Amino acid sequence: MSTSIEQENSRRITGNIFKGSVGNLIEWYDWYVYSAFAVYFSEAFFPKGDTTSQLLNTAAIFAVGFLMRPLGSLLMGRYADRYGRRAALTLSITVMAGGSLIIALTPSYSTIGVLAPIILVLARLLQGLSLGGEYGTSATYLSEMASSGRRGFYSSFQYVTLVAGQLLALGVQIILQQTLSESDMMSWGWRIPFVIGAMGALAVLWLRRTMDESEQFSKMDSESRENAGTIRALMKHPKAVFTVVGLTLGGTVAFYTYTTYLQKYMVNTVGLDKEVVSWINFIALLIFVVLQPLAGMLSDRIGRRPLLLFFGIFGTLLTVPLFMIMEQTKNPIIAFLLMMVGLVIITGYTSINAIVKAELFPTEIRALGVGFPYAVTVAVFGGTAELIALWLKSNGLEILFYYYVAACIAVSLIAYWRMSESSKVSHLEAELDARKTL
Repeated sequence: MSTSIEQENSRRITGNIFKGSVGNLIEWYDWYVYSAFAVYFSEAFFPKGDTTSQLLNTAAIFAVGFLMRPLGSLLMGRYADRYGRRAALTLSITVMAGGSLIIALTPSYSTIGVLAPIILVLARLLQGLSLGGEYGTSATYLSEMASSGRRGFYSSFQYVTLVAGQLLALGVQIILQQTLSESDMMSWGWRIPFVIGAMGALAVLWLRRTMDESEQFSKMDSESRENAGTIRALMKHPKAVFTVVGLTLGGTVAFYTYTTYLQKYMVNTVGLDKEVVSWINFIALLIFVVLQPLAGMLSDRIGRRPLLLFFGIFGTLLTVPLFMIMEQTKNPIIAFLLMMVGLVIITGYTSINAIVKAELFPTEIRALGVGFPYAVTVAVFGGTAELIALWLKSNGLEILFYYYVAACIAVSLIAYWRMSESSKVSHLEAELDARKTL
């Protein structure tokens, strides 16, 4: 009898994590499609000019979208802590669908002039608002739904689906590159992936309405509900807030450098063909996805802190050499191997950062605590990484970007060195243990 109950609970957990994860996948697909197809639609939204200038404009708007993420995490985090994780996740996917549809339908600069980039900015602001709320709420939901002793494994699917969204965007790009000509891609083909994203978001909207609410939120006491999702309650945990900032700073810069900017870097600096670069990114990120749950399981055995230290130490030491070697190579295989070295290092951060943050906060402010300081840090550092890289390149100072990334990781390394092992002081486990004694 107990075995059948355990199996039923396992199926329920797996089903809910799937529903939460697939929504996360579509959210990040919609977000990354912009970056993946920027090399094709940059001419559509801006006046004619050199490629770097047009990419710089699209990167600036990419960064602007990040500015909405703190606001999104603040609003959605408060909503999730007060009204439930499921309700907030359903709302976020709806907003993301609207942003993608707007981009897909916006006429080009040659048709409506300056209105084109203005509408593009507004659409990215909507998507930034959605994604800001998605990350903290999704990380919270996956962490709360996971069974004790396997939280590292289950919460790693935060980045499995995050990167899978990028993989899906790259997969769509590769298919379109094989079926459409270069001119078709630049004139109208780039709109197709945004339509796909909007349609996928609507399908996920139905899935998320059927998710179970997490036990931690459902069983939150009345006193906790009164203070749920408030800045005042969050400020009672200043150490946890600053830990999230330190935890995130180097990780977000490294992640967006190796997964988002590197595609443009291989085309614009290394000089590889766009199609070849798409395949390099696709295969490398596919392997990266597989590494996430493996590292998550490892963290359940040895703790979270050793993985973070692995990322911090090797990211600080190897980032500059990796980029300097890649800058000189014209061999796609070497470029792929260099990218993989970077992604293996980053796995020490990506695989467990969601669960580490969730373990730092109590239920009534977990979504806000996970999402808000993270979103602020990502907006300031992650969202501007590509913009800084392209600006330095346009001024002949690209090598400084390599040192900038290494320095950001070094700052996080200090935070990792000083922090406690989060799995041993986990609010998630403490709250469950407290309920068992009642």
